[in-house]
Amino acid sequence: MRTITYRQAINEALAEELERDPNVVIMGEEVAEYNGAYKVTEGLLDRFGDKRVVDTPISEAGFIGMGVGASMLGVRPVMELMFWSFAYVAFDQMINNAGCVRYMSGGLIHCPIVVRGPANGGTNVGATHSHTPENFIANTPGLKVVCPATAADAKGLMKSAIRDNDPVYVMENTLLYGEMGEVPDGDHTVPLGVAEVKREGSDVSLIAHGRAVITALKAADVLAGEHGIQAEVVDLRSIRPLDEETVLRSVRKTNRAVLVDENKPFCGVSSQIATTIQEKAFDHLDAPIMRVNSLDAPAIYSPPLEEIQLPSPERVIEKVIAVCQ
Repeated sequence: MRTITYRQAINEALAEELERDPNVVIMGEEVAEYNGAYKVTEGLLDRFGDKRVVDTPISEAGFIGMGVGASMLGVRPVMELMFWSFAYVAFDQMINNAGCVRYMSGGLIHCPIVVRGPANGGTNVGATHSHTPENFIANTPGLKVVCPATAADAKGLMKSAIRDNDPVYVMENTLLYGEMGEVPDGDHTVPLGVAEVKREGSDVSLIAHGRAVITALKAADVLAGEHGIQAEVVDLRSIRPLDEETVLRSVRKTNRAVLVDENKPFCGVSSQIATTIQEKAFDHLDAPIMRVNSLDAPAIYSPPLEEIQLPSPERVIEKVIAVCQ
């Protein structure tokens, strides 16, 4: 397999879907002339022209609303948010309209829109640019949420999201854009709602999504090398639909669970995972479910403090040792 960056993997997915389906369009701030704020859409304007790759005004409420309306008429828009934090001004369009129209129309109107962009802290851009709203979005029936951790998953999930007939909100991570990874050749897709065991283990399940998967894998390496603890790492990949069976299978195998999540702890994604485990695999647990989240405060601007705020391998290791003792 080829080794490319997470950024290149998404770019390939977008280019292949633009080529495959004339109804696919890319829209967002600086996606065309500037090649994307993070260069994810680099080269697409030159290749596909300004009718398929469209710069928009700085108005998320406006251009997301335009994309939602276009998707109801058969277009497949892929909307880039410079930060997912900026989605909040378009929640009426994204949740009330996109999330409810198929139900409200009795299944007559579909809304095959993709909204994508970075949703993460750790880049020293302050509290208003560092939200991780996957839990907010996943709370709405009718919406799908994916959080790829690797280049292969970034490409495969993006292609599946574009082909899906429901709204799919793809939450990437700025800190992953330059990370290298192996990506299969050809028409590589990853189905929505299917988790993956990224590392086999027997002593504890580390369940994570997005960049927290990388944190969990680093912790698992240290646990195996220094503590003799074999941690299994489960990458959710998709928050909604959620692959409960893969999570439960892992916990029934290892009998312990530590949930790693860059969400804040209160009402976060890991809260839902913890509830699922205790409701459906309680008798298999040999220790309490533990969680490692971002510290419960607005994103800290100071880089050294923000680093402490986010989950770290050290914090994961501490929790794992506690549940394995």
